[in-house]
This record gives sequence, structure tokens and C-alpha cells, in this order.
Amino acid sequence: MKSKFISLLAILLGLIIIVFPVMGVVGIADLISMSVLLVSIYLLVVGVAIIDYNKTGAILDLVLGIILLLLSICLIFDPILLGFLTEITLYLAGIMLIVVGLVSLINNRQSRYGFYIGIAGVVLGLLYIIIGTYVTDPIILGTLIGIWLVVSGVLKLMDG
Repeated sequence: MKSKFISLLAILLGLIIIVFPVMGVVGIADLISMSVLLVSIYLLVVGVAIIDYNKTGAILDLVLGIILLLLSICLIFDPILLGFLTEITLYLAGIMLIVVGLVSLINNRQSRYGFYIGIAGVVLGLLYIIIGTYVTDPIILGTLIGIWLVVSGVLKLMDG
């Protein structure tokens, strides 16, 4: 039951992230802030869900989720911090995807599709950094995070 809930949550959050840029109402900073917030929620839920059988992975997910939650709240509500972090926000989001992918690799060693969830996070994180360096369109960047969440949710659903 937990696995299906987490899978559906990942798919739902991913679709929300993919839909937000299409609406065109948020700028790149807001999009990245909301994306980081939704990924942090996902990590916190996963951390709580797996604590019974994977304490190390749960702690990694919870710590990363808390760090990303604090970062997203700071980015959303503190324009001065946002101005300071604007130059590195793109790289932080890409690095976040890579770290989340590596944590997924560690957490999902026993599952059938866990390896692919982690690899997808690492690959999309690298793509995020590369594409973000040359393309300034927030739709593409936000969509990459949404794609990772949807892929993760689908693979977890197939695994569970």
C-alpha cells in the first residue's frame, strides 16, 4: 500500500511540475523553487515510508528532504536570498537531481527497477545542468524534474 501511494504521489507531483511551466505564470526562479519544494515533499514521504526496512536510506531521504524543504522555503519567501542564489540555482537544481538519483540507487538496490530510478535521476540531473547552461527556458528545465518524478513513480508502481 505504501509503495503504491508513493508511486502515485511521485507521478502526481511530476505532472504538476510539468503542467506549471505550460501555464506560463511563473518565472524560472519560482519554477525552480516549486520544483525543489515538490521533490522535498516526495523525499520526506519516501523517507518515512521506508524507515521500517531501510534505515540508512530513510535517513538519507529525510535529511535531503529537509535540506531541500528549507532551501525551497528560503527561495520562495526571501527575494534577497533568491537574488544571491540566482546564479547558482540552476546548478543547485541539477546537482539536487544527481544527489537524489544517487540516493535512489542506494535505497533501491533490492528492487527490480530501483537502479533505473537512480540512473534516471543522475542522467536528468546532468542534462539539467547542460541544457540549463545553454537554454534559459524554464519550461524545459521544470519539465526535466517533472519527468524524473513521473519516471520514478511509474517504475516504483511496476516494482510494487
